[in-house]
Amino acid sequence: DFNNLLSVIIGYADELDPSRGDTEKLLKNAEQIKKAGLRAASLTRQLLAFSRQQVLQPKILELNGVVAELAKMLKRLIGADIELTLSLNPATGRVKADQSQLDQVIVNLVVNARDAMPDGGKLIIETTNAELDERQAAKLHYARPGSYVQLIVTDTGAGMDGETMAHI
Repeated sequence: DFNNLLSVIIGYADELDPSRGDTEKLLKNAEQIKKAGLRAASLTRQLLAFSRQQVLQPKILELNGVVAELAKMLKRLIGADIELTLSLNPATGRVKADQSQLDQVIVNLVVNARDAMPDGGKLIIETTNAELDERQAAKLHYARPGSYVQLIVTDTGAGMDGETMAHI
C-alpha cells in the first residue's frame, strides 16, 4: 500500500515540469502529491497503531465523498489502459468507519482489479443502499437484518482460478 502511494507521488512529481508553462496543471499535480503524501502519513499512523495494538478512531463518513476523492489517485494507480467508472448513488447513506482503513480497502480492491487486467479493461466502483432481510443476513453470518451501505467494485479481469477460490 505504501509503495502504491509512493508510485502516485512519483508519477505526479514527474509531471511537474515548469517549462511547459501550464500553471493550473502544475498546481493540480502538486495538490495530488500532497493528498497522496497525506494518505501515506495516514497509512504510517495506521501501521503504528496496529503495531501498538491501538484502537483506530471510526467516524461518520460520506462514502461517496471518500470514493470520489480517492478516484483521482486511483486513476494514476491503475494506468491509462483501464477505464475507471464511478456510479455513486446520491442517496447513499453515511458509514461509521476509520478513514484510513476504508481508503486501504478501496485501494487494495482496485490494485487487485488492476492486476487482474494486465491488458486493460474496465473497473467500476459503485455505492448504493441495501436492505438485508433475515435470509440474506443469515447467509453472511456476521450481519443482522437491516439497512446497509454497499460498496461494489467490479472489473473485467479474468477472475480467480479454482485453486485460488478454494484457498480463500
